[in-house]
Amino acid sequence: MFGVEKSTVIDGVEFEEESESIVVSVRPRKGANQRCGVCQRRCPRYDHGEGRRRWRGPDLGLLRSFLEADAPRVTCGEHGVVVASVPWARHGARHTTVFEDTVAWMATRTSKSTLEVLLRIAWRTVGAIVARVVAEGVAARDPLAGLRRIGIDEISYKKGHRYITIVVDHDTGRLVWAAPGRDRKTLNAFFTALGESRCAAVTHVSADAAQWIADEVAAHCPNAVRCADAFHIVAWAGDALDQVRRDTWNAARKGGMSVHARDLKGARYALWKNPENLTDRQQAKLAWVAKVNHQLFRAYLLKEQLREVFALKGEEGKQLLDRWLSWARRCRIPSFVELGRRISKHRQAIDATLDHRLSNGLVESTNTKIRLLTRIAFGFKSPEAMIALAMLNLGGYCPPLPDRQAA
Repeated sequence: MFGVEKSTVIDGVEFEEESESIVVSVRPRKGANQRCGVCQRRCPRYDHGEGRRRWRGPDLGLLRSFLEADAPRVTCGEHGVVVASVPWARHGARHTTVFEDTVAWMATRTSKSTLEVLLRIAWRTVGAIVARVVAEGVAARDPLAGLRRIGIDEISYKKGHRYITIVVDHDTGRLVWAAPGRDRKTLNAFFTALGESRCAAVTHVSADAAQWIADEVAAHCPNAVRCADAFHIVAWAGDALDQVRRDTWNAARKGGMSVHARDLKGARYALWKNPENLTDRQQAKLAWVAKVNHQLFRAYLLKEQLREVFALKGEEGKQLLDRWLSWARRCRIPSFVELGRRISKHRQAIDATLDHRLSNGLVESTNTKIRLLTRIAFGFKSPEAMIALAMLNLGGYCPPLPDRQAA
């Protein structure tokens, strides 16, 4: 009922009328007392501490519940004088483990306001609880252990160009690391935490074509093959195509062809979408573009052929990419000529993607889930709070609800 372990003795239960709460007097059993709150080692007693303390427990109906016990201090050879460990709560917490696990589970599934009202706690308290739960999980299972194939990307978490860099394990699908920033210094912190020997064990790294990522991967992971993300490469072609469409539209508008310009503006989505996803109206619009503007339609075909490169993959994909580059060089469309140069610059990483069939799709999926978490639990005051919640849910550290089996 009170969420205490077998190593806890209940001395008494009373109703406190003034605060309308249930207060349970408890103490650790003999084998669980006088242990360091940090490392759990048996230690000599130092003093009585600050006397009796209370830990918030799960509500009992409409009443709050508290566990009350002595909080002596012990002398640990490694951590000095610290408050003794208690079996019903994490070190440094003012809530029981059962209460904190409930908060952590709900924080990944419900809104800030719902959580505050239902459990009667402040949002800052939720952030502190989530951080403790994640820290305990990381101490039990190192998220950086055994990394072989990783994906790196950045995600915007706030207006004003505020970003966090994330690292995902392709083999487990888990978020393994995240930190504020998107530069070499930020990524260097990850590789420093990973260590030289574990960096050498990394075999594949997927990322976009950002130079700061490429430089850090080359500096720290000598045995890793860097794979350029196919989605970002095809997105470059989409940008080049849109540049052609805008130039064509501006030329028609300035030339007094207002109807033609309006029709070109309406062709935007027909040119962007994949052919298999076009509506009947968009297919008709694309046929109209092919008939009245050959340059714009050639730009569309260039975009589609580049997409086909990544659909084929392997040697077939590389051969088609050779032909695509040859076409781009002589197409006389400035944005695609420049795109050809850009792709040639990153050819080695693109070939690795075609050979190893590794993309940043899993990382982009993780980014989407982080954005969803941000919307659900709106109210973060710091990137660290958002990172802790993301690690809780996407790093595999979210505890099951107390007395329920993990899903």
